[in-house]
Amino acid sequence: MTNVTSNILRLMLLAVISSALAAGPAPVPLGTAKNFAILTETGVSTVPGSAVSGNVGVSPVTAAALTGFSLVQDISGQFWTSTQIDGHAMGATDAIPTPALLTVAILDMQTAYTDAMSNSLSNALQGVIGGSILAPGLYKWTTGVTISTNITLDGGASDTWIFQISETLTQAVNVHINLIGGAVSQNVIWVVAGTVSVGATAVFQGNILAQTNVVIGTQAIDGGCIYAQTELALGMATVLCSGAIHSAKSAVVNARL
Repeated sequence: MTNVTSNILRLMLLAVISSALAAGPAPVPLGTAKNFAILTETGVSTVPGSAVSGNVGVSPVTAAALTGFSLVQDISGQFWTSTQIDGHAMGATDAIPTPALLTVAILDMQTAYTDAMSNSLSNALQGVIGGSILAPGLYKWTTGVTISTNITLDGGASDTWIFQISETLTQAVNVHINLIGGAVSQNVIWVVAGTVSVGATAVFQGNILAQTNVVIGTQAIDGGCIYAQTELALGMATVLCSGAIHSAKSAVVNARL
């Protein structure tokens, strides 16, 4: 056996072991929606001082539905830039190939929502989860959920969490979601049928898949991506979608190849 073949087999074995050791449900496939830090169907509003790491997309509406960003259109006509966005802003009527990219991403977002919401019940909690320490797993509520005081997600870098919420999700002012043990925000999914509200100066962790709207309060930090089937309102907030940072400026470029 050659050294190259031996090394490949070792890498494959490590990948299998790593997958087997991961706790929690199977990851939710985001498809091309993962190229966006923020993706909505009806618009995004913000105020000066907000910051987004990654692409911002809206469809089937136009880039005019991105308000408060002071957008400047690129000479290609395919996207817009803003001092508040570390990436591209895109609307449904921008130049080719952007409309098709957005159409697929929106469909992938809707599919991800359905996938995340259809997982089987594993753990049932009450509507208030402040103070909880939550291991990797699948959690379900048929009511609204309030995060009234700090909570902690305790797990490894490959572990996953899915929180299914049939009504609203509300995080109180200045409340933090903490990650320990190597837990990664991108492996956390909050799938919510109602409005998601993150209070001012709060720290939120995880990707949001919302069937309706999302509101992020003033000086709040969102450590994940936001996918809303209606609209997003940002206060002077920060959205840090680590999964979309490197792909943010390449989505349109890659589509040309």
